[in-house]
Amino acid sequence: MATIKTAVGRRSFLKSTVLAGGGMMLGFNWLASCQSQPEEEILAMPEEWFEMNAYLKIGDNGVVTIFAPNPEFGQNVRTSMPMLIAEELDLDWKKVIVEQAPYHAEKFGFQFTGGSRGIMSRWEPLRMVGASARQMLREAAAQTWQVPVEEITTELGVLYHKATEKSAGYGEMASAAAKLPVPAEVALKEVGDFKIIGKSHKNVDGKAIVTGKPMFGLDYQEEGMLIAMIEHPPAFGMTLKSVDAAAVKAMPGIKDVVTIKSYKDGFEKAGFDTNAFPELVAIVGNSTWEVMQAKKQLKVEWQNFETYSETVKGWRGDVKTKNVPAGLESTERHKEQMATLAAKPGKVVRKDGNPEAAFKNAAKVIERSYSAPFLAHNCMEPMNTFAHAQGDKIRIATPVQIPGAIVPTIAASLDIPAENIEMEMTRMGGGFGRRAYGHYIIEAALISKEVNAPVKLMYTREDDMTNGIYRPAYQATYRAALDENNELIAFHVKAGGVPESPLFADRFPAGALDNYLAEEWSIDSNITIGAFRAPRSNFMAGAEQSFLDEVAEAAGKDPIQFRLDLLKRAEENPVGEKNDYDAARYAGVLELVREQSNWGQADGNLNRGVAAYFCHSTYAAHVLDLSVNDGKPVVDKVTCAIDCGIVVNPDAAKNMAEGAITDGIGNAFYGEMTFKDGMPEKQNFDKYRMIRMSEAPKEIEVHFVQNEIKPTGMGEPPFPPIFGAVANAMYKATGKRSYDQPFLGDKQVLG
Repeated sequence: MATIKTAVGRRSFLKSTVLAGGGMMLGFNWLASCQSQPEEEILAMPEEWFEMNAYLKIGDNGVVTIFAPNPEFGQNVRTSMPMLIAEELDLDWKKVIVEQAPYHAEKFGFQFTGGSRGIMSRWEPLRMVGASARQMLREAAAQTWQVPVEEITTELGVLYHKATEKSAGYGEMASAAAKLPVPAEVALKEVGDFKIIGKSHKNVDGKAIVTGKPMFGLDYQEEGMLIAMIEHPPAFGMTLKSVDAAAVKAMPGIKDVVTIKSYKDGFEKAGFDTNAFPELVAIVGNSTWEVMQAKKQLKVEWQNFETYSETVKGWRGDVKTKNVPAGLESTERHKEQMATLAAKPGKVVRKDGNPEAAFKNAAKVIERSYSAPFLAHNCMEPMNTFAHAQGDKIRIATPVQIPGAIVPTIAASLDIPAENIEMEMTRMGGGFGRRAYGHYIIEAALISKEVNAPVKLMYTREDDMTNGIYRPAYQATYRAALDENNELIAFHVKAGGVPESPLFADRFPAGALDNYLAEEWSIDSNITIGAFRAPRSNFMAGAEQSFLDEVAEAAGKDPIQFRLDLLKRAEENPVGEKNDYDAARYAGVLELVREQSNWGQADGNLNRGVAAYFCHSTYAAHVLDLSVNDGKPVVDKVTCAIDCGIVVNPDAAKNMAEGAITDGIGNAFYGEMTFKDGMPEKQNFDKYRMIRMSEAPKEIEVHFVQNEIKPTGMGEPPFPPIFGAVANAMYKATGKRSYDQPFLGDKQVLG
């Protein structure tokens, strides 16, 4: 049984208190270095416990409230995270109430939903909270019954002493337990003893969602609240010149038209301060309809901006200079630039052996290039924020993935103390990385300050789709060298994009060959980009896995066995020391998906494509079956195998895989944002094609590798390999390889 310390140095990770009405409350900080309040202050201000980062509230009737610290946008962390606490506390899940905690830097630490790191980073801290509370309850029972604490057992929220046949519900011992010191260390359960973790539990918000309860940012209402909408430049590379708002201000229901500037001059941006249009015009009025009508009448003049550079501070404190070129960019020009750089030597990122000699002496060389366009996030709920600025304080309610990342910017832009920012995190109608960039929150805050009133800023779909923070456009060229026995002897990848490279130089097949070369390049752009479900991996996986299929075919080998042979070499005799994947676990998902899909034994009429990939510390493999109906591709079935360590909530994990697979298929077939003279050519769903419900896979099977490895990523890893599985299945169906996404685009049929 593992033990874990509950306190580090002088700063207590846990605090307990007796509630005024009885019962026990156990609050805890996410980071051991967070400041904790003095016991006396907590006891004097019991309401503060409701604002803690995350805590337990044990009522005298045995009902337990668990506050979920991380923002939620569909991956079910508001269910899975409380399950970790409930497991170690030995609770009856039916008596658990889950509530969303607000943002609080000192109490919550880093409240971040994204990067597939939620459960992975909270695995021990949350279990420790449950285990600590359980130990305190056991000690309270032992003192009350005058028996050794080692003889106290727990089950379903009840304490037992078998020798005396005494028992008590947690609620009966909660007040006494809260007076005890938090144990210095506690024992955590062995995996085999789990009763809640590993079992499927329904989304705690499920009923509220399907019955339309107000949970999302767009649902937020408050007395006296005004509606605000923005007008930003029509093209990237442009900025505000002037605005004539006289006619609009005279329209019914319009309160004001203001111009705002998100960042003060000289402000040093952090990584999530990306904003293509920091200076814009805002219209404020009584109702959505009145503001939308006024927006159509607004007269704004825009102008091109000059080339500039800015510094951006990274996560580790490193400062980088970003060059933002002038000009109105276009997709056609990007393609020309990428083709030029792809033909030149790139920056060497990794080199093993002597790849030049291997290619020179090869019996056969295969070379292919792959490309993918910009993609818009298109969250179902457009960006929005409620803000009420009053003096040097502001109250905010917003759907955001990383609240702490935007707080310093709000404080600097409004010139107020960070501790005066109160933020409620509403449920998000989609995130996928887009809501990590909180410029819309700053905009709402500045608008509220300008008009001296509470406002709800709402983006229209057009505002949202044309505001940037896109998935970048990418291109990758692969080369493979085969010897006279059709054995792979060298591998070369050169990848780049606008405005970043997607290359992961130390991922498979690096480490599986003696001769390996990885190069990269990039093109500066004024079109803003940002995290998009499995950043960079979402392109590289499709390109790499498509190419490996083609190499396997040239070598006359089964595509799964071809990959497994390479992974065997990487496991038994790896090349280099920087390989960032576990070859055995990688092979494990391929073997599982081969078994579960009946690969090689299925109906000969099936057009099957396979792909596998590693990202976010997780391994995923797909086998996709595709048929063609009147020239249109139909995804009949996807068999998925995932190794993400221990699966906390199987149904939720399965749902995430199903969503990622469907989303990936839609983007592979249709996803594309193009530009002409700096202007996004697609501004709503009439032109930006999304997958339809009738086009989703008819069947998806999800299988998890069973092990006792601590949980790793789940929301993003199933997404990247589906692109390659689609491409490889399409080849089987048509006899033609697909090198450029989207595979269908505006076309209706395969060709």
